[in-house]
Amino acid sequence: MIQDQIRTLLDAPPTGDQAPSLGDIEHTLTAGYARALELEAERWRLERKIAEAAAALGAKATDGQHSELATLGQRLSAAAGDLTRLRALLLSLRTRADRVRTSV
Repeated sequence: MIQDQIRTLLDAPPTGDQAPSLGDIEHTLTAGYARALELEAERWRLERKIAEAAAALGAKATDGQHSELATLGQRLSAAAGDLTRLRALLLSLRTRADRVRTSV
C-alpha cells in the first residue's frame, strides 16, 4: 500500500547509508499522486451514485434502496478519509524530498 511505502521513507534516516535516495522518494511521490487521483475519481463516482440514488428515492423507497444509499455514503466517507490521510503523507514526503534536494 502506498501509504506504507511513504511512511517507510519518512521513518528512514534523513542522511547516511540507510537514507532513501531522491529517486526513491520521487518515485513514491509519483505513485502517491497517482493514487490520490484514483481516490478523487472514486469519490466523484460515489458522489454521482449517491445523487442518482437519492433522486430515485420516493415515498415508496424500499429498505434495499436505503441500504444502498447508506453503503454508498460509507464508501464515500472512507474514500474521503483515505484521500485526506494520503495528502498529509504526500505533503510530508514532498517536504523530505525538498530537503534532500537542497542538501545535495
